[in-house]
Amino acid sequence: MRILIVHNVYQEPGGEDRVVVDETRMLEDAGHTVLHYGAHNDDVGQLTQLRLAARTVWSQSSYDALARVIDSGRPDVMHVHNTLPLISPSAYFAASRRGVAVVQTLHNFRLLCPNALLFRDGAACEECLGRAVPWPAIQHGCYRGNRAATAAIVAMLTMHRAAGTYGNKVDAFIAPSEFVRRKFVENGFPEQRVIVKPHVVYPDRGIGNGSGGYALYVGRLSAEKGVPTLLAAWQQLRADIPLLVVGDGPLAPLVIDAARTEGVIWLGQRPADQVHDLLARARCLVLPSECYETFGRVAAEAYAAGTPVIAANGGSIRELVSHERTGLLFEQGSADDLVRQVRLVLRTPTLLREMRLHARAEYEARYSAAANVRELLTVYRRAIVWRGATRAPSRYRRAHRAARAVKPPATGRDVRV
Repeated sequence: MRILIVHNVYQEPGGEDRVVVDETRMLEDAGHTVLHYGAHNDDVGQLTQLRLAARTVWSQSSYDALARVIDSGRPDVMHVHNTLPLISPSAYFAASRRGVAVVQTLHNFRLLCPNALLFRDGAACEECLGRAVPWPAIQHGCYRGNRAATAAIVAMLTMHRAAGTYGNKVDAFIAPSEFVRRKFVENGFPEQRVIVKPHVVYPDRGIGNGSGGYALYVGRLSAEKGVPTLLAAWQQLRADIPLLVVGDGPLAPLVIDAARTEGVIWLGQRPADQVHDLLARARCLVLPSECYETFGRVAAEAYAAGTPVIAANGGSIRELVSHERTGLLFEQGSADDLVRQVRLVLRTPTLLREMRLHARAEYEARYSAAANVRELLTVYRRAIVWRGATRAPSRYRRAHRAARAVKPPATGRDVRV
């Protein structure tokens, strides 16, 4: 199969960028041809605020460039990861008008919430859900605290909802968890075309031994990730087990301050291979997020290394972490309950050994390439069938014929989303 990957790279590399890299490598190693079209947010500074706002809604340059890539590369399917802000939803039109099936991974809640998190002022926020125009986001400056930038995203969402872009130009949506699927379906996305497929962790670097004697946090240093709760817990735990912190973000000064006392070590950003080595030697990974995590990729990376996860019980995390099997769950936002769960791991070595075995088994069953590539190709084939052979130019009909080997569920009625 020929797959065109479309992704607008973030200035601060994160889980979405890693998913793109890992899925690309997995597909290529499985013998498929992967084409790329992308943009990088480092280029945002070259645009005036007005031009950036306009391009967020519709980028004619991206449309034209993608049209050329599609005409020359002849992909069977276009898989979109992120279009904000430089690529824009014009990408969907470029593919749709050429009969190419479109798949969109729902890495975050951007198509429902301008700040993509459903989180504001230290708590979950659903104020914009159900509104044709998500105007409260502008009032609160939800995107980077900037009302003008937020207004551009609101304009993009409002225009493309009114045009039915997401319902008519996107053939399948990948939700990394059932929690994400439910949120989007509840808010008007076509139920039969939102498909749950967890992210892959690839390549498989093998299981670790947990010999490092430390707990590990990996992620953005921000309030929605539960960093204040994490640091409050280590005020009590610093004599029990050291905490290694990997990442950067607005709350880095809090972590640096905590690192001046015994028990917390800040490592800053680290490359993927070093993160894996740290995970392999960790006693446990701590995932204290207080926002609606769409997946929690670092948990799957921990499972690949056989490392159990102690996680806040909210959002999609309760789907990833099975209590006292692959890890432990604690009450979201409760430093005291986090302390109790960490001490349970420290005082119950038999439980820790069992959780390490179950964690690795969970990776092999759900997040390995062997499990993931089949699911991803099934989504692609369903999207091709949904696009419809009669609506495609003749040169793409080979993709439709091949895809009909996979029978899709009934599509139901398109919803204008």
